[in-house]
Amino acid sequence: MLVNDVAKIIEKFAPLQLQESYDNSGLCIGNPEQTVTGILLTIDITEPVIDEAIQKNCNLIISHHPLIFSGIKKITGKNYIERCTIKAIQNNIAIYSAHTNMDAVSEGVSKKMCDKLGLINCKILLPLNGELRKLVTFVPTDSSEKVREAIFAVGAGHIGNYDSCCFNVEGKGSFRGNESSNPFVGEKEKLHFENETRIETVFPKFIEKEIIKALILAHPYEEVAYDIYPIENSYPLAGMGMIGELPSEMAELEFLQKVKNTFNAKYIRHTSIRNQNIRKIAVCGGSGSSLLPNAIHCRADVFISADFKYHQFFDSENKITIADIGHYESEQFTKEIFYDLLTKNFNNFAVHFSSINTNPINYL
Repeated sequence: MLVNDVAKIIEKFAPLQLQESYDNSGLCIGNPEQTVTGILLTIDITEPVIDEAIQKNCNLIISHHPLIFSGIKKITGKNYIERCTIKAIQNNIAIYSAHTNMDAVSEGVSKKMCDKLGLINCKILLPLNGELRKLVTFVPTDSSEKVREAIFAVGAGHIGNYDSCCFNVEGKGSFRGNESSNPFVGEKEKLHFENETRIETVFPKFIEKEIIKALILAHPYEEVAYDIYPIENSYPLAGMGMIGELPSEMAELEFLQKVKNTFNAKYIRHTSIRNQNIRKIAVCGGSGSSLLPNAIHCRADVFISADFKYHQFFDSENKITIADIGHYESEQFTKEIFYDLLTKNFNNFAVHFSSINTNPINYL
C-alpha cells in the first residue's frame, strides 16, 4: 500500500476541494509513491508525535491540523514546525492532514460530536452555497439507462437522503455530420432525427471532471452534447457545523455535565444558565463562534463549540446557551474518523492512535 492509496481513500470521503482557502490539507511532506509500513493518527503534529511514529515504525502520520499552514522560506529548526519538518524528512516519514475538508463533510468532525452526544435527526448547520451544478445531456433513448448509471456511479444525482435522482424527457434531436464525421446513427452530410432522452441531474462542482469523463465514456455519440449550469441551491451534504436533537429533553445543567464528561473537558466556558429543559443542540468542531447566528436562527437550545471571545458571549442575547468546551476537546475524536475509514478499506494493516496529548492548553 502506497501513501497515495491512503490519500485517495481520505479524499474520497473528504474531498480537498472542500477545504477553506486558508487551509493546507493534503500531503504536506513525503513521497506519494512511498510504501506505507504503519500509520499514526493524531490531531496535531509535534516533535513527540514524530518520535512516537519512529518508535512504532509508522512512516505515515495522519493529522487533523496541518503542520504547515503558510509558506516556509527557511528550514533551520528555529521553531517546532521547522524541527518537525526536518525530523520527518530525515526519518522518511510522510505527513498527511485533513482539516477543514474533514470539518465540511456530513460525516465529519461535527457529526462525530453529535454521535458522541447521542443526537438524532442531524443535519448540516450551515450548508455550502454555490457548490451545486446541474448537468443536462441528450442521449439516444436506447442508451439512456447506461448513461444514467455511469454518471450516478461517480456521484451525480444525490439530493438529501436520496440518490439516483434525475428528470427525463423524451423528444427528438437533430444533427448533420460533415464529411469528416463518424455518426453513431444516420449518415454523413444528411440531416438526421433521433429519438432522444433529455437527462437532468445535479452534482457538487468538485466532481465535475469525473462526471464529464463518465458521461463521455458511456455516451454513444461521437460528439456529446451537454450543458452545465451553476445553481443557487445550498448543498445539504457539506458545510460547517451540525444541528440535531436529544432523544428526550434534559435539564440544562444535567446536559452540560454530560457534555463535560463526554468530551473530557476540564472546564466549560458558558453563558448564564437559563434553567430550562433542552432538546435541540448545535455543534461545530474547532473555532465555530461565527456560526452562533445560524444556531440561534435554527432555534438550538445549546451551541457547543470552541474559541469564543469575551464579547461573543453577549451575542447569545439569552436566546441560546453557549458552551465553549475547548478547541482540542471538540476535535479529539477526529482520530476515530480516520481509524474507521482506514481499517474499513485496509484490513489487517497497522493503524495506531497516537498516545501523545497534543493539546497546547493546560488548566490550573
